Amino acid sequence: MEEKKLDLNSIIGFVLISGILLWMLYANTPTAEELKAKEKKEQVEKQAKEAQQAKTVTPTTVATPTDSTQNVAAQAKLGSFGYSATLPSATDAVTEIKNEVLSLKISNKGGYIVDATVLGFDQFEKNSKKAVQIIKDKNASLDITLNTTDNRTLHTKDLYFEPKLTTEGKNQVLTLQLKAGSDQYLEYRYVLKPNEYMLDFAIRSQGLEKVVNTSKPLDLEWQLKTYRNEKSVTYENRYTELVYEYEDGKDDYLNAAKDSEGEAADVTYVAFKQHLFTSILLTDTKFKNVKFKSDNLVDDEEKDTIFTKNFTAQIPLEFKNGALNYNMNWYYGPSKYQILNKYDKNLDEIMPLGWGIFGWINRYIFIPVFGFISALGISYGIAIVLFTILVRIVMSPVTYKSYLSQAKMKVLRPEITELNEKFKDNPMKKQQETMKLYSKAGVNPMAGCLPALMQMPIFYALFQFFPSMFDLRQKSFLWADDLSSYDSIFQLPFHIPFYGSHVSLFPILASIAIFFYMKMTTGDQAMTQPQQEGMPDMGKIMKVMIYVSPIMMLFFFNNYASGLSLYYFISNLITIGIMLVIKKYIVKEDKIHAQIQENKTKEKKESKFQKKMREMMEQAEAQKAAQKKK
Repeated sequence: MEEKKLDLNSIIGFVLISGILLWMLYANTPTAEELKAKEKKEQVEKQAKEAQQAKTVTPTTVATPTDSTQNVAAQAKLGSFGYSATLPSATDAVTEIKNEVLSLKISNKGGYIVDATVLGFDQFEKNSKKAVQIIKDKNASLDITLNTTDNRTLHTKDLYFEPKLTTEGKNQVLTLQLKAGSDQYLEYRYVLKPNEYMLDFAIRSQGLEKVVNTSKPLDLEWQLKTYRNEKSVTYENRYTELVYEYEDGKDDYLNAAKDSEGEAADVTYVAFKQHLFTSILLTDTKFKNVKFKSDNLVDDEEKDTIFTKNFTAQIPLEFKNGALNYNMNWYYGPSKYQILNKYDKNLDEIMPLGWGIFGWINRYIFIPVFGFISALGISYGIAIVLFTILVRIVMSPVTYKSYLSQAKMKVLRPEITELNEKFKDNPMKKQQETMKLYSKAGVNPMAGCLPALMQMPIFYALFQFFPSMFDLRQKSFLWADDLSSYDSIFQLPFHIPFYGSHVSLFPILASIAIFFYMKMTTGDQAMTQPQQEGMPDMGKIMKVMIYVSPIMMLFFFNNYASGLSLYYFISNLITIGIMLVIKKYIVKEDKIHAQIQENKTKEKKESKFQKKMREMMEQAEAQKAAQKKK
């Protein structure tokens, strides 16, 4: 009986569990609407996955359109180039080519570089963790205007190229083709070599004679909105400019201080220079006529900004036998003299080293000497100090000649003053007697000016040298964290016109040094120069300049490279030291006076110049006497 009861309970339990399971299965069965929604969701996810794969996979084989309806619609809009819009590569995907120093990303859309990163350098300041990107976020474009035979005007920047990435030895080769058919296309070819900032670039066409109007050149437009990469936007913008070479080696540039335009024939390269980095387009086949434009985007020195300039170059590409064939190069990298000069394409002219003798001094003296000193393994600040000492030692004979001339004029001052009083009513006679005194004493009144003139090329060359030194970028010395930019020690809560909103210490030290230097030299020079009748008192003017010059330097150099201010500070200190040594131990006024008196007793042959000057004065005096008598 008990056994039957157990069987009955088991049966009842089984029935209950089965019922519960059936009810749960029924309750969780999706409705028709839910099944439809699920299917739609899966389809969307599948499409998204396919789109993602299309962005990351570079096509390496030639594909053909499969959707005839899509092909017809594309051709209706784009003509023969509608073919390219129906290929699998018609997406915004990018292909990256990269070596040890440069990373480039080229987009299928437009076929041009949309990201150019110079590896190993930080933006703004050292360890900022922000890479120097010359191109990013659509700040650049390369566009060719296509005038088709069916009266369409198309722009390559809006059309899709088909990429193919291969290698040739260690070189990476990216070919992109804008297709009008399986064997009709416009091609861009990029070749990136190991450890090079320069890459090969070619534009050629095949089979487009019946697609594109080849009776006139195609217009290529290269545009770049330059990103700010340095700490001082004012200083960077001053040296950001468009430079170009034309007519077999001539070079020129657009005004960097304002909006400007230009035009040149037979152009061999165009450079969009960004102070310490640059972008360059070079060509083997000269561009017949190029139009340039530079827009200044920094309109307020107090306002922080992202961009400095907007550059544009409009370049005609000519057909030969119905086809394009241009072999060119791109350069994206540092504006460094040694790197640019090694390419042997006159790219060193991009550097603002100065014209004529100033550029010669920088190229063949200062750059090699500073390169040798900095290669000793010392800090760049110490290298500047040693470089300054070397320059001042070389220029010390000039300093000696200048001081000696001043000392001689100082000794003669009492006699010159006496002549001025004696012949104050006869300027011509006074001038004659003064010249005789100079001649007898063996003193050249112009001797003090010549040494100063000799130093001018050195001064100007150095003024151009330091802003061009890429090696100083983000190199620290003492309190200066970047010798290529200002050395701020205090940030002002307000902006001072022409000065800025910060206080740089090296310009202050340089201004103090130049004050004492001018106090020594200009004060003595003022004492040696007697006032001429009818002329302003140069002594008073020089005394004013002693105070005005340091203040001008303080304002001018506050936003300049601290390396330049460091040079002038050390240079003036050394010059003061040299002049103190000359004054105390070498040039003695009593000896100079004795020598002058001895010279007066000697018969000195009159030079041809002195004779001519004397005859002219005598003739003028005779004419004046005759007029007075008449």
